[in-house]
Amino acid sequence: MTTETESIQPVSAAVAKSPAPASPPPPARRRAGRRRLSGLLKHVLLTGLALTMIYPLIWLVVSSFRPGDTIFRDPALSLQGLTLENYGNGWTALGSPFSAYLWNSALLVFGTIVGNLFSCSLAAYAFARLRFRGRRTLFAIMLGTIMLPIHVLIVPQYVLFSELHMLNTFLPLVLPKFLATDAFFVFLMVQFIRSLPRELDEAARIDGAGHPRIFLQVILPLMVPALATTAIFTFIGTWNDFFGQLIYLTREENWTAPLALRTFLDAQSVSNYGGMFAMSVVSLLPLFLMFLVGQRWLLRGIATTGIK
Repeated sequence: MTTETESIQPVSAAVAKSPAPASPPPPARRRAGRRRLSGLLKHVLLTGLALTMIYPLIWLVVSSFRPGDTIFRDPALSLQGLTLENYGNGWTALGSPFSAYLWNSALLVFGTIVGNLFSCSLAAYAFARLRFRGRRTLFAIMLGTIMLPIHVLIVPQYVLFSELHMLNTFLPLVLPKFLATDAFFVFLMVQFIRSLPRELDEAARIDGAGHPRIFLQVILPLMVPALATTAIFTFIGTWNDFFGQLIYLTREENWTAPLALRTFLDAQSVSNYGGMFAMSVVSLLPLFLMFLVGQRWLLRGIATTGIK
């Protein structure tokens, strides 16, 4: 018993005499403080930039609830005298209810999405999996069309569709989508298909599958992220398009939401800014809901295609 006590006492004494952990030297503490201060300043700067960028949208929403004669009188975010009158007046201010123009936009968006998903997926499979003469040259030419602005193509396209008697219909805006004219989406799907292992194709070919069956049963189910990304970008681009719809759709019964919003402004008489702001908020809701629902697929599709 005495021996055990004597052996414990030196150990406890050694522990008691061991020095406490040394605190970081002053230079290290200063560096840590500078890093925290730098991070705080970066967050403050980014928050200020975010608020600056989102301020016009917030002002638009607030102004849609303000009387028309007070919208530009006070550019601040004044919450006094808010009313729903602009939404009621804007909904019925044009020749038809604003729902008719939203419905035309929805039909146009549906047609363009179907066309892009159908044609771009087929073209991407051909460039990514088939071997044919001139494949690299055709792929380079297709990528080169991305640099062509719409203003270069709009005149010959307008003449072509005019000769085909397709003006004042949705066909000039939908039909090209079935011909894989959006090279960006073809490139996006090509990159995605190239990331899939070729062993899947070889296994299906051993089972007697040809290219149609491989595309429909093997490749297409795995392309859901790329297809969802294409659908979301097509929805946003078509819903916000104004120039193309202004060229081909001149009859009021065919107007979409962007064309209807233009009629709220009149250079020769009083413009209905309150109704325009209210209907602009209504037109933004589908875009917001689409991005909110599809943001997971959007991020996944972009990340898996190698596009940064």
